[in-house]
Amino acid sequence: MLDPHTPVPFVLGALPFGSLVDRASSYAVLDRFREAGGRHLDTANNYVQWEQGATGDESEAFLAEWFRDRPGARDEMVVATKLGARSDPARRGGFPADMEGLSRPAIRAAIEGSLRRLGAERVDLLYAHVMDPETPLDETVAALAELVDDGLVGALGCSNHDLETLSAAHRIADDLEVPGYSAVQQRFTYLRPVAGTDFGVQQVAGPEMLGYLADRSGCTALGYSPLLSGAYARRERVPAAYRSADSEARLRAVDQVAAELGVSAVQVVLAWMVGRDQPVVPVLGVSRVEQLEECLAAAALRLDAEQLTMLDRAGVVLADA
Repeated sequence: MLDPHTPVPFVLGALPFGSLVDRASSYAVLDRFREAGGRHLDTANNYVQWEQGATGDESEAFLAEWFRDRPGARDEMVVATKLGARSDPARRGGFPADMEGLSRPAIRAAIEGSLRRLGAERVDLLYAHVMDPETPLDETVAALAELVDDGLVGALGCSNHDLETLSAAHRIADDLEVPGYSAVQQRFTYLRPVAGTDFGVQQVAGPEMLGYLADRSGCTALGYSPLLSGAYARRERVPAAYRSADSEARLRAVDQVAAELGVSAVQVVLAWMVGRDQPVVPVLGVSRVEQLEECLAAAALRLDAEQLTMLDRAGVVLADA
C-alpha cells in the first residue's frame, strides 16, 4: 500500500489544517505536497476536538473543502482517516473514557460521519484509532471487514494498538478469512523515549512491534510525530520523555551524519526512517511550506550502510546500562 521507495515516501498529516493552521497556509502546504508528487493524506474523525470550541469535524471537513477547490486532487490521493477515539456526548468521564470505541454500532456510525464530512463515498484507508477493551476484538475485526465488503473502505489499519492486540486481530481476521489490518501507525522517531514513559492511549513502535511487522507480509509500518514538533531543529523543544543520555548520544550521531552530508538533522531522521532495514513511513506534521520543503528534500537523501549502522547503534550501550 505504501512504498518507502516512491518519489515522496511520506504521508502528510492533516491534523491542524483549517483550525490550528489557517486556511491559506493549509492550502499552500497541501498544494505543494500534491505538486511534489505526494499522494497520501492522513486525518481522523476527532481532529482537533481537544481544542476549545472545536468539534472534531475540522480536519476531515477541511480536506473536503480542498478537494472541492482542486479538481482531480481526490482521485490522485490516498485518503486515510481514523475512528474510535472521537468523544461521544452520550458517554461520561472525559477522554479517554468518553471515546466512541470500536463496537459494530460505533464503527458504522463513525464511518458514516467521516464519509459525510469528507464528501466521499469511500475512504482508501481506515484506521481503528485506539484500542477498545470494552468491545470483543472479534466484533471489531468483523465490523471493520464489513465496511470493506460494503465498498465504503479500501483497506484497514490500526493505530495505537499494542502488539498483543494487533497479533490477535490478525489471527481473527485470518481465521474468518476477512480483510485485516494492513497498516499500523504508532508513535515513532529516531530518539527513544525514557523507559517507562506513559503516553496515555498512544503506543510507541518498539523493536518487537517492528520485528513483527517486518515478518508480516503486506503490513506497512507508519510513524507519527517523527520530528517531535521541531525538536531536531530546536533542541530546547526535545520533550521530557526523550531527554536522556541515550538521546544525547543519538543526537550527536544525527548531527555527525548531517554535517557529513551537508543536510539538516530533520532530513537525516526522515532518511533514516525510510532507509533502515525495517522502514517506517513518516507521517509528517507541518504547518508551513518551508517546513514541508525541508522534508521533501529528504526524499532524495540516501544514507549509506555505514551511516545507517552508526545511527542504529548510537546510544545502545547507554540505553542498556
